[in-house]
Amino acid sequence: MSHIHITRQETLLEIELNRPEKRNALTTAMYQQLTDALIEAKQDDGIHVVLLNGQPFCFTAGNDLTDFLEQSDLNTDAPVFQFLRTVTEFPKPLICAVNGPAVGIGTTICLHADLVYCGESAEFQLPFVKLGLVPEFASTYLLPAMLGHVKAFELLVLGEAFDAETARQLGIVNAVFGDEHYLTAAKQKAMKLAKLPVEAVKQSKALLKHQFIHQALEAIEREGELFSRRLQSEEVRQILASFFTQKS
Repeated sequence: MSHIHITRQETLLEIELNRPEKRNALTTAMYQQLTDALIEAKQDDGIHVVLLNGQPFCFTAGNDLTDFLEQSDLNTDAPVFQFLRTVTEFPKPLICAVNGPAVGIGTTICLHADLVYCGESAEFQLPFVKLGLVPEFASTYLLPAMLGHVKAFELLVLGEAFDAETARQLGIVNAVFGDEHYLTAAKQKAMKLAKLPVEAVKQSKALLKHQFIHQALEAIEREGELFSRRLQSEEVRQILASFFTQKS
């Protein structure tokens, strides 16, 4: 069963995370499906913009930790890391529409999007260190570049949740809308963007991203190696065992 729902409206491709019973927690299979969808969108000249969203009550709870723990060798060629690199190098505009929890990668993917719109109930969190892990998706490069070291350290190491308005003030999202309007607003912006001169948009994105892509890919590799090692560590396994016990 696919937990990625893809629809096309003219030149807009919408990718919906569709695993609501697990709060859209991302599995290895979902990462592969997301990567495949982005590669197809990249190669299809008829697609001008991609919009990524979840459900109004949840964008994503982050990685499915049970699924990750079952990976015997989570190396940098695994589907999750293929997805991270594909997003980083994606040449067309990527818009995120976010509401409800946006945990872990639910927040870090917003750092790579070209536009981000959220509902007033959106809640962002980067709880990697609390789980005994390290940050991912080039967040250790992008957040200090955006916010400076001390604020980045607060978000990435203390890992406290922050609301939609704080995310807007930090520059992580463009605008906050009512819960019933955020997705419509994001789609309207996406369609407006899709109608602009295609090559001019792509080349402008390439110019804006040029200085960041190489450093971001290097950060993804550094973080990925440590993340994989941490995931297999006894400390993390004890933390996650306690986490799953509390949830049951």
